[in-house]
Amino acid sequence: MKSILIITSYFPPETGAASNRMFHLANGLQNQNYKVSVITPLPNYPTGEIFPEYKGKFKCTTIENNITIHRLWLYASNSKNKFLRLFAMFSYSFSLIWFFIWNKIPQTVIVQSPPLIVAFTNMIFLRSKNRKLILNVSDLWPIAGLELGAFKKNYSYRLLEKIERFNYKKADIVLGQSDEILTHVRSLIPNKTSYLYRNYPDFEVAELVLPYPSEGKIKLVYAGLLGMAQGIFKLCKQLDYSYLEFHIYGAGAEQKKIETFILNHPELPIVYHGEILRTKLHSELLNYDITIIPLLNRIYGSVPSKIFEYARLGLPILYFGGGEGESIVKKNSLGWTAKAGDYEALNKVISCIKKSELTLEFKKNIRKTALENFDFKTQFKTIKKLI
Repeated sequence: MKSILIITSYFPPETGAASNRMFHLANGLQNQNYKVSVITPLPNYPTGEIFPEYKGKFKCTTIENNITIHRLWLYASNSKNKFLRLFAMFSYSFSLIWFFIWNKIPQTVIVQSPPLIVAFTNMIFLRSKNRKLILNVSDLWPIAGLELGAFKKNYSYRLLEKIERFNYKKADIVLGQSDEILTHVRSLIPNKTSYLYRNYPDFEVAELVLPYPSEGKIKLVYAGLLGMAQGIFKLCKQLDYSYLEFHIYGAGAEQKKIETFILNHPELPIVYHGEILRTKLHSELLNYDITIIPLLNRIYGSVPSKIFEYARLGLPILYFGGGEGESIVKKNSLGWTAKAGDYEALNKVISCIKKSELTLEFKKNIRKTALENFDFKTQFKTIKKLI
């Protein structure tokens, strides 16, 4: 039985796209009779605090679904202070090095990036040990940070660019979750072996029904991270509520601002439901007409995994982020798109959607497209060949 190690900064019980991506990868490998182990920090995302059941621990090793999971100490923080966040990344890197020194490392290692510095640590240390390194790139940093306004083009940014290039160069194989990521990698390292590996979901789907009457306002839902990149707080302020009611699930940096806004504007039909388990969320989402997938700014290389997850549920998508994600929604007739950052255009699109159009047949067609084109098991065959 071949052994494989996955190194990631996010893993369940943490929530979010990165956590789900690495869980499905680990589970998929385990189901194909690989001996899978995972190294990840003590759970802390997105709150920036170690989860209560893990507090006070330096290391925690468990076996879950026949996967050995090593959770290592880090200084947890989601502070806006760049130095604190940088220290958090370094602390995890130090824990990784300590683990590498005292433990046997499998010949094949899959490394998640970003964070760049954590990936850099793995590339330096494990490359010297002659391990086969597969770099799984889910977002382009530091480019994404620049587009989000987190970075400026200064010495620090140029240093991160050098680290990024180093990571691509030292990886034996680069997996990118979008065509834009692969294009960027090949522009830096032209002969690098690279493959498209999207974040397709792997879960059983419930029977589609229409549990609500067709009249009334459109029930629009957002579920996911309430972070700066998604811009849900601004969305709450900019939406035209003449045609819809807005429901929100999730947690993150903007949560308190959103809750305060709702409290100060009781006349607006906005409901915050908090954060719930992903399995329960899937059944909850079937009660809504449309889901919105927004990005505050168009981010090169970014394709939100919610596109594939919600299409599998049969939930019509209103995509508001531009780029490759917009092209996927249009090409596969998964719903509607609005020009990224243009709230007037967004409200115009919403005003043209008739609730009578949101039929059971429409939703079944979306699910059918997802099952045929966004299949985890079919895509996974490529990974097996690489490993």
